[in-house]
Amino acid sequence: MIKGVLLGFASFAAYAISDAFVKSLHGSIPPYESVFFGALFGLTALPFIMSKGDRWRDVVVAKRPSLWWVRATAGAIGNIASVTAFTLLPMAEVFTMIFLMPIFVTILSVLFLKEHVGWRRWLAVFVGFAGVLVVLRPGFRSLGVGDIAGLVCGLFAAASVVALRVAGPHEKRISLYGAGVMGPLIIGGLLMIPHFSWPNWHEWELLAGYGLLAALAGVLLMYATLIAPANRVAPTQYSQMLWAIGFGYWLFGDKLDYPMLIGIVMILGAGLFTLVREEKVTSWWKRTKMV
Repeated sequence: MIKGVLLGFASFAAYAISDAFVKSLHGSIPPYESVFFGALFGLTALPFIMSKGDRWRDVVVAKRPSLWWVRATAGAIGNIASVTAFTLLPMAEVFTMIFLMPIFVTILSVLFLKEHVGWRRWLAVFVGFAGVLVVLRPGFRSLGVGDIAGLVCGLFAAASVVALRVAGPHEKRISLYGAGVMGPLIIGGLLMIPHFSWPNWHEWELLAGYGLLAALAGVLLMYATLIAPANRVAPTQYSQMLWAIGFGYWLFGDKLDYPMLIGIVMILGAGLFTLVREEKVTSWWKRTKMV
């Protein structure tokens, strides 16, 4: 299990470095073009995701096509929003918004899966959104496109997770991964057509780093969850905040003030509590179903 957790840390380190690469573009090419080429490089992970007996067409074939398209669309919108947010905001602030994902998952699970949520998780939802208000301080600082993009990224990542919960037990890994990479490839490709321009050599290097590291992260995360329980691997995603603060300070000159740090702690705490509490509730539900 320890090996799986370590792979989880390595996976999210690769994701954070990937985000640093795309931030280094400084918006020199449109977000949807970055997402398209990132997904194109992401296809290199497919041979490592495929299981014995899988075929290439399984990338786009699913037993529940509607859920495949939900994840594909959510992946495209989430990735475009993510690139937009990283371009305009400090890395730590973007991850603060992305880490709202477990809280959004709780809300979407109630709305669409009719899941019962106790008062403790509702309290975590409240604390998480209070943390957002502390970070964004509406009324005291102007909210921009980057702030909205960060929230959109967290929301659509949650939508993808909820769809994964429903589809996951019935689909092949290659199909689940395929939705996450083909959605950005198709939608990003269509959006970039009207104003497409070829990246220069330096931009190609950054795009390759962005896409290949994200692909590596996906493969590492898959193997991590094969070795260790998902509930042990999931909290390692919060290690990205350390990478974000370090990269933001040393590479991009980002600065965090005390209110933002307090808000970050509130959101991280609420998200971690939601993950832990959700696992306890899921385990209890499984035991009662077995009695």
